[in-house]
Amino acid sequence: MIVFEKERWLVTAALPYVNNIPHVGNIVGSHLPADIFSRFLRLFGNEVVFVGGTDEHGSPTEVAAFKAGLQPKDFCDRLYQVHKLIYEWFGISYDNFSRTSKEINHKVTTEIFLRLLKNGFIIRKKLLLPYCPVDKRFLPDRWIEGTCPYCGYRPARGDQCESCTRLLDPSELLEPYCIICKNKPEIKEVEHLFLDLPKLEKKLEEWIKGNKHWKPNVRNLALSWIKEGLKPRCISRDLKWGIQIPLEGFKDKVFYCWFDAPIGYISSTVEWAERIGKPEEWRKYWQEKDSKIVHFIGKDNIVFHTIIWPAILMGTGEFNLPYQVGGLEFLNYEGDKISKSRNWGVFLDVENGRVIVKVGDKKIDLEPDYLRFYLSLIMPETKDSNFVWKEFEKKVNAELIGNFGNFVFRVLVFVRNNFNSTVPEPEKLGRKEKNLIKKITATKNSVKQLILQLKFRDALKKILALSKAGNVYFQSKKPWESFKENPEDCRTTLFVSVHLVKALAILFEPFIPFTSEKIWSQLNLEGSVHKQDFDSLDKLDIKAGHKIGKVEPLFKKFE
Repeated sequence: MIVFEKERWLVTAALPYVNNIPHVGNIVGSHLPADIFSRFLRLFGNEVVFVGGTDEHGSPTEVAAFKAGLQPKDFCDRLYQVHKLIYEWFGISYDNFSRTSKEINHKVTTEIFLRLLKNGFIIRKKLLLPYCPVDKRFLPDRWIEGTCPYCGYRPARGDQCESCTRLLDPSELLEPYCIICKNKPEIKEVEHLFLDLPKLEKKLEEWIKGNKHWKPNVRNLALSWIKEGLKPRCISRDLKWGIQIPLEGFKDKVFYCWFDAPIGYISSTVEWAERIGKPEEWRKYWQEKDSKIVHFIGKDNIVFHTIIWPAILMGTGEFNLPYQVGGLEFLNYEGDKISKSRNWGVFLDVENGRVIVKVGDKKIDLEPDYLRFYLSLIMPETKDSNFVWKEFEKKVNAELIGNFGNFVFRVLVFVRNNFNSTVPEPEKLGRKEKNLIKKITATKNSVKQLILQLKFRDALKKILALSKAGNVYFQSKKPWESFKENPEDCRTTLFVSVHLVKALAILFEPFIPFTSEKIWSQLNLEGSVHKQDFDSLDKLDIKAGHKIGKVEPLFKKFE
């Protein structure tokens, strides 16, 4: 048996903007992989805290609130509840889900900024920035759009091009226009604050090169930025909604949301510690050297989490740096980019307090585990992937239901109908039984290694292969015949099959937690499936004579 040392982990998912409802690309790009990883780490017996929250400051929120005719705070209050309900419905097992607009994040952000200032990593620079004479305001980030100077994509936002993912300054856009009045802005000089990235470039390069366990797409993108040479990065904005900068001459400005947003990981952990009555517990995860921090983010956020965020942490000299950055590629829908404005994709929303799935103009009633399962199968771990509705239905029917659900149901129904819902006493295990148990152990060990390498798709395929092996075993043993002809062999078959059902419930738990709960209930086992010992899942520890619970089909097929 492969033994892994128990460790302390802090896991985060990218903080979603509250400027819109989430779609499946948002879910699979950070929340779902972070949840799967956290659930496995808990099963492995590690100390785990999984935090997240909503990113509520900055121009994305101001623009969305402006378009909705609401004040930013009122808009955020409403959208926070929508996001929170959706992630709960989806089974995202956050230990704390916070908000960057909370006072705790204002406090922590201000403290970190003042430390960076004291340590000499904050500089002042005058900029020539777009100013709208019609609306009498500067146009930071998403208040301005135009053509990307690098790839020609239009409309590119003032902070980043969605096509080539390059980070932009508003002044770089070609043919820019104000999103409020559509007029061309004029240029005015204004002073802003910058994080002095060149001062930290050498340390960042050494740190990135040392992280050889990172995925190639993450490491290569970070190193490409280092190779080009880092420039000071502006951390202030001419906005009203945000965290006010505590410096004379800058009281009319706020921190750039990408400065205070990742700090939200820390403040969410602080909030968690206060909520559990151990206010200093957060320090174990952010300041003690034996802790590991893992961020799950989309590829458009890789630079922030491998360059800018680590630079902020380095500059303070007080925090651990990320151990792993799980950067994922993009998910498309039916071969095209997911777009809310074009109503193209699979979206999640809340109506009358209930989460609904929207595809185009249709509202579809779906179990969250159906989406969790398919999204895990097509997770864009190393390249962009594609959500195809017909394939979704086919995979659910064939793999989730036809393979896994079928095995569980036929085993438990046989126990119910032929053994009075009682796990039978086995005889001596034969060659097939021993081989199946060896396969359970091998799958357990392989899955553990794959998960720690962030290879979730491969791990799920291993588990599905084990379920398929269970079906082959059950079919080859023909207990419906041996029940009369060789009852000893029949009892052994069902005893081993019930244990495989138990093992699969634990293995599948991080992927389809609601289904695993149902199986645990049908097995009538003590405790929670979410708190089992992963290393013991291959033990034959359900005693003969154990009464199983009420058996019901786990799923309903797509017609």
